[in-house]
Amino acid sequence: MIKAAKVSVLFILLLAGVFAFYPVPASLDIIKIQSGQISGAKSKDGQIAIYKGIPFAAPPVGDLRWRAPQPVKSWSGVRACTQFGPSPMQAEPKPFSMWSAEFLIPKEPISEDCLYLNVWTGAKTATERRPVLVWIYGGGFNSGGAGVPIYDGEAMAHQGLVFVSMNYRVGPFGFFAHPELSKESGTNASGNYGLLDQIAALRWVKQNIATFGGDPNNVTIAGQSAGSMSVNYLVASPLAKNLFKRAIAQSGANFTRGSITLPQAEEEGVKIAQTLNATSLADLRKLPAATVHEKIKGTRPIVDGYVVPETVAQIFAAGKANPVDLLTGWNEEEGLTMGPLKNATEFQKLGEQQYGANAADFLKFYPASTDAEAEKSQLRLSRDLIFGVQNYAWANVQNQQYKQKVYVYRFTRKVPATGEYKKYGAFHTGEVPYAYNNLKFVDRPWEPADHELARIMSGYWANFARTGNPNGAKLPVWPVYQPTDKKIMILDLQPTAKAMSDAAALDFLYQQTASK
Repeated sequence: MIKAAKVSVLFILLLAGVFAFYPVPASLDIIKIQSGQISGAKSKDGQIAIYKGIPFAAPPVGDLRWRAPQPVKSWSGVRACTQFGPSPMQAEPKPFSMWSAEFLIPKEPISEDCLYLNVWTGAKTATERRPVLVWIYGGGFNSGGAGVPIYDGEAMAHQGLVFVSMNYRVGPFGFFAHPELSKESGTNASGNYGLLDQIAALRWVKQNIATFGGDPNNVTIAGQSAGSMSVNYLVASPLAKNLFKRAIAQSGANFTRGSITLPQAEEEGVKIAQTLNATSLADLRKLPAATVHEKIKGTRPIVDGYVVPETVAQIFAAGKANPVDLLTGWNEEEGLTMGPLKNATEFQKLGEQQYGANAADFLKFYPASTDAEAEKSQLRLSRDLIFGVQNYAWANVQNQQYKQKVYVYRFTRKVPATGEYKKYGAFHTGEVPYAYNNLKFVDRPWEPADHELARIMSGYWANFARTGNPNGAKLPVWPVYQPTDKKIMILDLQPTAKAMSDAAALDFLYQQTASK
C-alpha cells in the first residue's frame, strides 16, 4: 500500500510537471480578473480563447442613468462569458441603403444595461504580452454595438493580437446634458457619458488585459465612422492619457466640424426636460428607456470642459493631444447625402452662396457643367467634408506638429454585391470586413482577390498595432505619409502607394471650413 501511494504521488507530480510546461489552452481556463472569475469559449480550431459579455462597469440604469460609469460589483463563483452583452439602447436595426444585416447589431438583446466588452486571445499564458487592439464601433453616436458580425476578433487574434471590443452608451443615454447633471457630477460637466464609457473600458484593459496574455503598455485604439471620431476625441482627451500608444482612425475625425458647447447642450437639455414634464433628475431617470429614446434626438459629443476641454482643433493646435502613431484614411465612395441631389444650375448657385469670391475655385475642384457631373461632385463633396478633410487634417497635424509617424490610405475597392447593393462602390464601412479579415461574415460574391486584399489589409492593421509600422513580409510597401509628397496607400485589388490625387481639393476645403 505504501508503494502504491508513492507511485500515485509520483504520477501526480509528473502530471503537474507536464502541465507546467504544456499549459491547458487559455480557452479552457477559468481566469481571474479584478471583479471575479470568468470562463469563456474557444474557436473551432481550439486556438483562440473567446470571452464575451464581460462587464467593465456597473449597469447604467436607474439612479446610474446619466452618470459616469461606476465600478463593477465583484461576484463569487465563475461567471460564464460566452455571449455578447446587450447592445446599447437604440432603434431596432433594419438593413438600409448599402448596409445589409451583417453591418448591423443583432436584433436582440438591446438594453440600457449595455456596458460589456469582449476579448479574443491566442495567448496560452498570461506572460506573453501580446499587442492589444481595442475596437470602437461607429453608428453616428446614436446606434451601433460590439456584437456586429464584421467586428469579430478571431481573425486578428490568429495574427497574434489580443482583440477587444466594447459597448458604449449611444443616443440620449450616452450624450445628454443638463445643468443639474453637471452640478451633481463633481466635475461641473455632463453629456459625454459615451466617451466616459470608452475611457472606462480602456482603464479596464490597462488593469486586466495581462491576464489574457496582452500587453497593457502596447494598446492601439481603432474605430470607424463615429468610432473613428471617438478615437480622435480620446487622443485629444486628458482623461485618456497613458491608456494607449497608437491610433487607427477609419473615416472620421473632428477638425472642422461645428462643436456644441456645454452651455448650449445644457440649455437644450432643460428644454427637453420641460417637454417631458420632468421637474427633477429623479423624474428624468424614472422615464422608460423607450420614452427617452423616442423623445430625445440628435445627441452627440460636446465640448464639456472636462472630457473634451476645448475643440479638437484647439487641443491639437496647443500641443495638448496624447502622443500616438497614426494610421488613418477613408473610402472612395462614402459620400452621404440627405434628400435629392441638386442639378447643375442649383449646385453652381450653392457654390456661389457658400464660397462667395472663392466659388470659381470651388467649382474647379467640384465641377458642375452637366447634371451628371454635378451629381458626382456632390457625392465627392459630401465624402470630403464629412470624412476626407477630417482625416487629412489629422494626418497633417500629426506629422507636422507632433512629428510622429502617420500612414494614410484610401480604400477604393468596389465591394462585390448582387441585387440592390450593386450600385454601391467603396461605400462607408465597406473596408471594415477587409481590415479585420472578416469577409466570411458578409454574404457577398467574393472573389479570390478580395480574400487576398483582406489578408493584406488585416496584415497591415496587425503590424501597425504590433510596432507602429504596417509594413511586413509579403505585403506591398506602405510609405510613411509626408505632407510634402502626400503618398498614401491605395487599397484595392492591387494595393499601390501613390501621391494623393485630390490633395488640392482637400486643402481648399480645409482652408474654407477651418476659418469658420
